[in-house]
Amino acid sequence: MKIPPYLKVVPKGIVLNLHVQPRSSRTAFAGLHGSSLKLKVQPPPVDGSANKACQQFLAKLFMVSKSSVVLKSGANSREKAFFIAGISLDYALARLPTKLNQVYPKHIR
Repeated sequence: MKIPPYLKVVPKGIVLNLHVQPRSSRTAFAGLHGSSLKLKVQPPPVDGSANKACQQFLAKLFMVSKSSVVLKSGANSREKAFFIAGISLDYALARLPTKLNQVYPKHIR
């Protein structure tokens, strides 16, 4: 199985590399940006609100608690790395969109 460039398997979970675009009309994946997965989020990048929106979106997407989604790097950058604890590569691949511009149902956004 080929591992996408934006995913990395680590002990106890995975690391997901994101390129975050704040102040979007909706929170959704928007394709690739280099070797990162592009995520558009609604909140502006003020006082960590965009980071919190990413954390909440990923927690709902992977059906884990918000405390299982940890920002590892990029707190003040668009390029971010999130550690998602307790999930496997197969599970992550199953939950991520196959079409990267896929819009998720409202309960995941």
